[in-house]
Amino acid sequence: GYAVEGLFMKNWEEDDGTEYCTALEDLADAERVADKLGIELRTANFAAEYWDNVFDEFLLEYRSGHTPNPDVLCNREIKFKQFVDYAGRLGGDFIATGHYARAVHDEGFRVLKGVDDGKDQTYFLQAVPAPQLARCLFPLGHLTKPEVRALAREKGLHNHDRKDSTGICFIGERRFADFLKRFIPEEPGPIVDTTGRTIGAHSGLHLYTLGQRQGLGIGGIAGRVEAPWYVVDKRQEPRELVVTQNPDTLLQGWLHAEAPNWLQEVALPLNCTAKIRYRQADQACRVTAAANGQLLVRFAIPQRAIAPGQYVAFYDGTQLLGGARIAARPGTRAPSIQPPEQAV
Repeated sequence: GYAVEGLFMKNWEEDDGTEYCTALEDLADAERVADKLGIELRTANFAAEYWDNVFDEFLLEYRSGHTPNPDVLCNREIKFKQFVDYAGRLGGDFIATGHYARAVHDEGFRVLKGVDDGKDQTYFLQAVPAPQLARCLFPLGHLTKPEVRALAREKGLHNHDRKDSTGICFIGERRFADFLKRFIPEEPGPIVDTTGRTIGAHSGLHLYTLGQRQGLGIGGIAGRVEAPWYVVDKRQEPRELVVTQNPDTLLQGWLHAEAPNWLQEVALPLNCTAKIRYRQADQACRVTAAANGQLLVRFAIPQRAIAPGQYVAFYDGTQLLGGARIAARPGTRAPSIQPPEQAV
């Protein structure tokens, strides 16, 4: 029942050919689909806005030793800001995207998880302000991915069996470490265990994430077969990468989060569930206001590898309540990790 137009967004100016960037292929697909449907296809270039509002922050977070989430930033700054504003200037009432989520426009506005648990993408929508999301439609939210492919095949769309897109759009299939070297210089330092013993060397803290096990370049000490090593901390000042063979060291019962974005009016303290990463099972927690103005999130069950720079999303059942940026990884003086009362 809607008068539909298409919009192809280019958000990254690839400067080393098209080996890793699929923008030209994506545009060709969009043109074929628009022609098949008989709708107009517009194009817009948001590469400058992407660089200023997403990629600059992406690099800053990595230089600070954090683990950023550019997909959350891209949704907040580009897809549901630049795209929404652009559509409004064209006279559009709504935008529609292929996110697996559900937008409910009844008494107020709510965002619900997509019915396909394996594809639900509400985690990536948590930072988008409610007024922006209220202008969005998510027509795939009530479908599973196989159902979407079947419908596309039934309608004669040539790309019905195209491989799912993965990874960060501007990186493609290239090695992530090689990509970062173009923007962040290597700053080598020691790899130490939790006792301070040096057991190896690294090329830069930004190349590692908390909880990482593969690619550390350290094996058994003095030829002995030992348990695997895990990244447990990144110390910026001495440029030390701290590793442990005790995976329980990665467990923490709480986190601090900053700059919350609430999609619904909530009252703190709040018992709800949360995710600290995409596709994680919902985790019971209690959210309170911290003395420093941030949020304090205590989990009923300790969480593994809480990473500053990532985001925590809050839920009430299937409803997305909002989210916040993880500000600091807990230290040894953590509050009690006893299960909160009346956690749901």
